Amino acid sequence: MSKLSYKDKINIYQGRKNGQSISYLSSKYNVRANNLNYLIKLIDRHGCDIIETFKNKQYSITEKQRIINRVLLNHESACSVSIDEGLLSNGILFNWIREYKNMGYNIVERKRGRPTMSKTLKKKVKETDKEKIKRLEEENLYLKAELEYSKKLRAVVQARKNQQQKKK
Repeated sequence: MSKLSYKDKINIYQGRKNGQSISYLSSKYNVRANNLNYLIKLIDRHGCDIIETFKNKQYSITEKQRIINRVLLNHESACSVSIDEGLLSNGILFNWIREYKNMGYNIVERKRGRPTMSKTLKKKVKETDKEKIKRLEEENLYLKAELEYSKKLRAVVQARKNQQQKKK
């Protein structure tokens, strides 16, 4: 969808309420029809103030989890949840759900901005053989625990999928 100004969005809404067709407005503003339908439903539900944004809104992990659970657990439609929650695009929720499933049913906050390198670098200190062995043993235990955890998580996710398929 091309970026529309606040004024364009208001004109689209008023044009639709005055009887102009979605296809006419779609071609006039070079925007897909389903995006226009979403915009009109959003303004009907929340009023014109919802589209007057100056910055991208950021959602906390708990908010995202609550919204995603409405779709996945309560079986509400993603479009209706997006409109109820006032998301500015219907694609936002679909992206969140896709990321949620790809990350093993965990929500991971996306870091904003450019990645930076740390300013301080650790100086390598000569280790004795005993210290090196101890460090490697601890690292080995950590990696084993991490592997066991990921195996159990995969098993739980697979069990959920199997239960959902049996319900259908």
